[in-house]
Amino acid sequence: MSSDDPISSTATPPADPAALGPHQARALFRAGLQVPTSGYAAGYAQANLIALPRELAFDFLLFAQRNPKPCPVLDVIEPGRTGSALFDGDVRTDLPAYRIYVNGEQVDEVGDARGAWRDDLVAFLIGCSFTFETPLLEAGVPVRHIEAGSNVAMYRTDRPCRGAGRISGPLVVSMRPIPADRVADAVRITSRYPAVHGAPVHVGDPAALGITDLDRPDFGDPVEIRPGEIPVFWACGVTPQAAVMASAPEFAIGHAPGHMAITDVRDSAYQVP
Repeated sequence: MSSDDPISSTATPPADPAALGPHQARALFRAGLQVPTSGYAAGYAQANLIALPRELAFDFLLFAQRNPKPCPVLDVIEPGRTGSALFDGDVRTDLPAYRIYVNGEQVDEVGDARGAWRDDLVAFLIGCSFTFETPLLEAGVPVRHIEAGSNVAMYRTDRPCRGAGRISGPLVVSMRPIPADRVADAVRITSRYPAVHGAPVHVGDPAALGITDLDRPDFGDPVEIRPGEIPVFWACGVTPQAAVMASAPEFAIGHAPGHMAITDVRDSAYQVP
């Protein structure tokens, strides 16, 4: 069976998630599989989701334009539509898990967002650092959360994003421990993917970002940092959800952190020379 052949609807985790095509992966999630998507559909770009009422769409688009490092917009899906050329699926069902926010508070986490979806929602697909993990692995740079089969560790920082209209909030970062002698390689490789956060925002001491305990991430799972490894931090597409929590719009839907939209676009489409 090729990586793009249809797959039967089942919630059983696949033996080789990297070998799946985007349609296969989305079919599994639509069938009820709820797992972090790091390592799924290798070679295809992944995206964060934030859906906001139409009246807030311009404010968020301006927020993203002012904060391109954590909020690189890959696509905008207009009200009344559930997919696009970039994401040939249903944005309400084809992610593993969603978070529902009312007045900035998370009120639910669901595997199918159709019951909460509104006709006035504008869905933004934001670049995700999972996209550049395949190039890291191909270069022999370890990605610990994939090795461990866990979610990536994500942290709120004390660095505020530049606000726009009714939207403001802190920068969120993802962290990957990198062997000291491979940090330069990790920076070089990821800098070639600016549409999915690009180069790290910080290398080394987490206190410089206001992070006090790496073993207690705000989102995702803690990961082991081994002797000789350095924590490296990339801007994270959970930043829009941190902005929702800080700004308290009346309604929003986002992906559960680490449970991404797998697009139909190749990673290489976002690589620059």
